[in-house]
Amino acid sequence: MMNEPFVFAEDCNFETVSEGIKRKILAYGDQLMAVEIHFDKDAVGPLHSHPHTQLSYVLEGEFEFEINGIKKIVKKGDTLYKKPTLVHGCKCTKKGILLDIFTPYREDFINKK
Repeated sequence: MMNEPFVFAEDCNFETVSEGIKRKILAYGDQLMAVEIHFDKDAVGPLHSHPHTQLSYVLEGEFEFEINGIKKIVKKGDTLYKKPTLVHGCKCTKKGILLDIFTPYREDFINKK
């Protein structure tokens, strides 16, 4: 599964992930995917793991992230690297937006549509 070379934000629909969290799938191909996630203040991305490598870039706001048992506060401009199967999650301490990059792409995200 793959989408077009140009993916415009206004063509991407948000889906609700959980209370206070919504995401939209941006460009992706078999080996790479970009996802924009919006968090309300105090929204929680529960601890979880998956077989994908993940890079997160903080576009806006502030988050308390936990990765493999280590907690740190991150803010606009910071990045996080998550190896496959590491347990991670976050709490949004100031309304924020993350850009998550996954490899390979999250087939489970696409199949929910």
